[in-house]
Amino acid sequence: MMKYVFPVALLLVAAFGGLLALNVGVRWSHDMFSSQRVQTGEMVFAMPAGSLPRGSSELFYGKEARDAAAARKNPVAATPQSVARGGALFAIYCTPCHGAAGRGDGLVAAKFVPPPDLTSAELQKTRTDGYWQSYMSAGGAVMPSYSEALTPEERWDVVNYLRTLAKQ
Repeated sequence: MMKYVFPVALLLVAAFGGLLALNVGVRWSHDMFSSQRVQTGEMVFAMPAGSLPRGSSELFYGKEARDAAAARKNPVAATPQSVARGGALFAIYCTPCHGAAGRGDGLVAAKFVPPPDLTSAELQKTRTDGYWQSYMSAGGAVMPSYSEALTPEERWDVVNYLRTLAKQ
């Protein structure tokens, strides 16, 4: 009787392994052949909560349109609430390069071309609100575009905060 226990146990293990392999094979072929395919434009899915629409003309300014964008006036009043929102967004998105005070001494700035000192009164005089907003939208040589991370209103809030940096 003992001489048959090992071969029977071996056959049971082999049968179980074969069933597992067959199960994987069936599930693999089933998933590959009967999965739903979605062609571009065939279905419309709901946008996830917190996502930004891509249909607005303010989401991106081409580099050739910066002059026209620089002439734009700031539609968001520089209220204390707007400046506070802009300061919070500046701390999240701008501090790594521009530093907490906006002097261009952030941690990332040591590895790249140093960004300009945003507290400079001369720089603040030469740059319009529209210029700052369009530069945040389109990005620059080293600066990334924040058009998908920040809404147009949030970018204007950051501009309102930038205007307070030269006064500090």
